Amino acid sequence: MNSENLKQEKVGKLDVLYEDNHVIVVVKPQNIPSQPDASGDVDMLSLVKEYVKVKYNKAGEAFIGLVHRLDRPTGGIMVFARNSKSASRLSAQLKDGTLEKIYYTVTNKCPKEKKGLLVNYIKKDLRENKASIVPLSEKGAKRAELFYEVLEEKDKFVLLKIKLQTGRGHQIRLQLANIGCTVYGDAKYSGKNKQISTKNLALWAGELKFKHPTQDKVLIFKVAPPDETVFSKFDIDKYL
Repeated sequence: MNSENLKQEKVGKLDVLYEDNHVIVVVKPQNIPSQPDASGDVDMLSLVKEYVKVKYNKAGEAFIGLVHRLDRPTGGIMVFARNSKSASRLSAQLKDGTLEKIYYTVTNKCPKEKKGLLVNYIKKDLRENKASIVPLSEKGAKRAELFYEVLEEKDKFVLLKIKLQTGRGHQIRLQLANIGCTVYGDAKYSGKNKQISTKNLALWAGELKFKHPTQDKVLIFKVAPPDETVFSKFDIDKYL
């Protein structure tokens, strides 16, 4: 199947949670880029553009604003803007923290504290596509903050709820690995905890909350991870 046919197939399967003239909220499957990258693989931004173009019979390329990203291995809820005003307002919410993202992950070890705030400085190596924790004084270091909460432990697996305060690439994977709690299936950041990479990394953007860019209402979306993953060991629906 060529790339164009593959894109059309994926457009037909696009999981749209909500749409109007200002925003469109979709579920990104795992292992699909959020936007075009060097791989040339089908990406979510292009899929949403094609979906809007076809559904609303738009001439030329449809405008879709990329408000935030999910790392390629991470699946879950994303919101895209359908016009420049909405893109600007949603980006402002992302910056001031009123656009809230909640993630769920499964780790190989339970943190010492059941709840906590992790604060580190992260630097991304674009050539290696890998981040590392560095001193504040190092050039390119960016502050990374997240709140975590242990929800459940079962069969040596630990279910965590994560709320990001910042949106750094690989942030959750790296910060949890730094305290010895490697995300299940994450060989890249497993270190001494050596893990085998799995097709579906145990990291899922399960909740998204934001104020509608033009209407006086708050939109909240919740989606559980796919059943065919390690998440199936837990009844996540009761936490959503």
